[in-house]
Amino acid sequence: MFNLLMLGINTAQDTFGSAVSSFGDVSIVTERVNLFGVSIGVTIVYSWVAMALLIIGAVILRFTAFRSPCAIPTKAQNVIESIVEAVGNYTNAQAHGTGEMLCSYILTISSFLVMCAFLELFRLRPPTSDITVTLSLALLTFVLINVYGFKRKGFIGRIKSLASPTPIVFPFRLISEIAIPVSLACRLFGNMLGGMIVIDLLYSALGNFAIGIPGVLGLYFNAFHPLIQTFIFVTLTLTFINEAIEIEA
Repeated sequence: MFNLLMLGINTAQDTFGSAVSSFGDVSIVTERVNLFGVSIGVTIVYSWVAMALLIIGAVILRFTAFRSPCAIPTKAQNVIESIVEAVGNYTNAQAHGTGEMLCSYILTISSFLVMCAFLELFRLRPPTSDITVTLSLALLTFVLINVYGFKRKGFIGRIKSLASPTPIVFPFRLISEIAIPVSLACRLFGNMLGGMIVIDLLYSALGNFAIGIPGVLGLYFNAFHPLIQTFIFVTLTLTFINEAIEIEA
């Protein structure tokens, strides 16, 4: 296995000319494209595509299934309402008393992560395999953690909670809080990139015999695995928010 990994590793040049590791055809640094004279990562473009698809889908649902909501919902309306209700119940269970805004964020971020996984089914590099994208999502979570923390406890209360049970732990708690977005970003990025590398190495190793086996594993790494990572990201987000709003006895 080690020899296979070593054969898959080669050297690529990033935009600054420094050497970075790549595995087979999967480079840690994403490819860049020129868009209106501006060089941007291809994963950023794919993230725009994912958001555009979600917006278009939401508009279509608004003017079809939810054009005239009725007391007895249609099948499509019932499915959407069941999803929203399930996300709302899970959000309230993990972070009680946060309101509907957090539920909307969780549903939006979950939909975005699932759409990113959907793009990978078409052999496109998912945006979540780019550290800049996952870091952006993690920073949004970090902002929400502190917004809810300051809203529930106030500025002084939030600071005091970081110094509980003794002021000695304050610098360590502060470092731990700052590390949250880094941890969330690296966990999601590493898992999504790892799945791409495994599939790429498998295709490279099997060559012309890459029939069947990569397809079966692809169902896991391109469908089931991203859903697991979405669930983990959402659960950790709610856990950190719940810790920020929790009132010490």
